[in-house]
Amino acid sequence: MFDHQVISFIGPGVMAEAMIAGLIRQRVAEPDSLLAAGPRQERVLELIEKYGISGTTDNVEAAKQASMVVLAVKPQRLDKVLAGIYGSISPEAVVLSIVAGASITKIASGLGHARIVRSMPNTPAQIGQGISVWTAAPTVTDEQNEMARQVLGALGQEIYVEEENYLDMATALSGTGPAYVFLFMEAMVDAGVHLGFPRRIAEQLVAQTVRGSVDFYTKHEEHIHLARLRNQVTSPGGTSAAALYYLEKAGFRTAISRAIWAAYERSRELGKDARAQAPEDK
Repeated sequence: MFDHQVISFIGPGVMAEAMIAGLIRQRVAEPDSLLAAGPRQERVLELIEKYGISGTTDNVEAAKQASMVVLAVKPQRLDKVLAGIYGSISPEAVVLSIVAGASITKIASGLGHARIVRSMPNTPAQIGQGISVWTAAPTVTDEQNEMARQVLGALGQEIYVEEENYLDMATALSGTGPAYVFLFMEAMVDAGVHLGFPRRIAEQLVAQTVRGSVDFYTKHEEHIHLARLRNQVTSPGGTSAAALYYLEKAGFRTAISRAIWAAYERSRELGKDARAQAPEDK
């Protein structure tokens, strides 16, 4: 539990709400230590009423009060937001960014602030089943790193990495990953409907198949290669063999690989304008 520390969320969108809900649900923070800031008063009021937190439409006010500032804005709005709160954050505070593609250097330069943690969570964080990859500037203290770990841990699993370039990789693999899974599930459901199932039954079959397959893999007593699990359900000349042959022939693996690479390149493009050096900690 964070005592006498305020966490301000700048950008009160879906992911910020997931973090707020997770922190309260896991009793990592009390509602009165959380503050949401954004330009739309109706959205701020919605979060205040739903979670009992504080709120404001003034980003500067939110930044000044915080021991931790969580940047949760869209990449396209980041420059404007950084300029708006430049110099407003206490030198002793830490900034946790979940903005895709925005490097530590870019954020530090844009804020005039050195203590930056960069993270990439994903949408299952909304139900406490997300995974977040994160790293921190050398100027972030051990206490602040632990604070970041607890905040991200309230969303699900968290993985710390020492090299920042892993964040763009994580954006492409796990950050964007749910979109690939949902598209795959949608295609399976549509195929089930085409076969003749009512959509509700096709949806139930697909959802439980995916859930059960993931649980079977993650809860196996010892680590097992995914190929071994696939082989276990692929009998020679059987239905799985016929389906997998078609997927391989259609370039399924290549399409997935290229999609992830495209997401990785886009993540790098979003942050490529970061050229300035981070300021020294004061």
